[in-house]
Amino acid sequence: MPQLQALARNGSQTTLETVLPAVTCAAQSTFLTGLTPDGHGIVGNGWYFRELGEVLLWRQHNALVSGEKLWDAARARHPGYTVANICWWYAMGADTDWTVTPRPVYYADGRKEPDCYTRPPALHDELTGALGTFPLFHFWGPGADLVSSRWIIAATRHILRTRRPDLALCYVPHLDYDLQRHGPDDPRSHRAAAELDAELGPLLQDARAGGRTIVALSEYGITSVRRTVDVNRALRRAGLLEVHTQDGMEYLDPTTSRAFAVADHQLAHVYVRDPDADLGAARAALEGLEGIAELLDAQGKKAHRLDHPRSGELVAVAEPDAWFTYYYWLDDARAPDFARLVEIHRKPGYDPAELFMDPADPYVRLRAAAALARKKTGMRYRMAVVPLDPSPVRGSHGRLPARSEEGPVLICSRPGVTDGPGPFPATGVKSLLIELALGEHS
Repeated sequence: MPQLQALARNGSQTTLETVLPAVTCAAQSTFLTGLTPDGHGIVGNGWYFRELGEVLLWRQHNALVSGEKLWDAARARHPGYTVANICWWYAMGADTDWTVTPRPVYYADGRKEPDCYTRPPALHDELTGALGTFPLFHFWGPGADLVSSRWIIAATRHILRTRRPDLALCYVPHLDYDLQRHGPDDPRSHRAAAELDAELGPLLQDARAGGRTIVALSEYGITSVRRTVDVNRALRRAGLLEVHTQDGMEYLDPTTSRAFAVADHQLAHVYVRDPDADLGAARAALEGLEGIAELLDAQGKKAHRLDHPRSGELVAVAEPDAWFTYYYWLDDARAPDFARLVEIHRKPGYDPAELFMDPADPYVRLRAAAALARKKTGMRYRMAVVPLDPSPVRGSHGRLPARSEEGPVLICSRPGVTDGPGPFPATGVKSLLIELALGEHS
């Protein structure tokens, strides 16, 4: 990645301390508030909303994030300070000046079409007129690739040029995809890194030409995995997890389950309805499960700054080479239809198998083409291409890194900014960005 190497060589670079769970929503919320998950409340990319009786992932409302946000702190010291958020998470409802975030069109007939949400609203047509429709199906799913990052980078360059915000936050997502598909050591992942670096070049050049300070950072490192942990199936076999059946398909019933897990990469929140009665049984069901490194109880959660009402009564952390599936059915014939779809809002957990077309189905691409043809004619369709076998996944994240080389990094275009012993704390990113933006960093 020569562009980022040059940025580090001419400026400064350090390893970055992350948070548990080391996932997008939790880490980005720490960067923007200076708080750990027990403070800002983002205990993962999703959790069990006890008051609703539903597992919800990838919500978008900024009000879910507690604590003073970076832009509020900057404005308190510099009234009129402006911020653009281009695809950092929990963007909707945030008090930023310009906002762009993925947001499909959900039509009444069930169709889902690519689009984005912007604020102010007029920015939507301006961006899509210049760049085309936001490429949602390249942002996630089997087609996820460089195209999504290219659009986001172009949108950032457009906003820098036309709005000149004091701070522009740009989340470039696609490097995750091949690293999870193939693992971090695969040549295809190295190629993806090189391609991203090339796309970043014009954005970095624009920033330098505008006299801006550049900070490049990541939320986590992705490491190789080779096995899965079916945490919900273990709880079901122990008689703790319940399902209900409709049309021959099984659905997780969180409201009646004595215990179930929300799987999120290498971390799983285990919710126990009556801890006094069933915490011991849930622990017993999971303690001997191969691939689990730790089960955090109240003391463990407190030690890892995950002691928040949204957290599970237990938190399972995977071994370095393992990750958690959300699967709760015991027979694939009883799996719900959404299991074979890219359906991030209906699955009660994260599913990286959505990055693949089912390799066991020789006709999967033909089926996908037929579904796409139905879509183009305006007919309803089901893109049922996702495998129920999670074994193709080769990379994951979420646990704290075993070595600093496996963790995230922070690069700044200014020399000397990140000098000091040890990794730079994730909780310090907010203050660093404010100091750099307001010219107070010495």
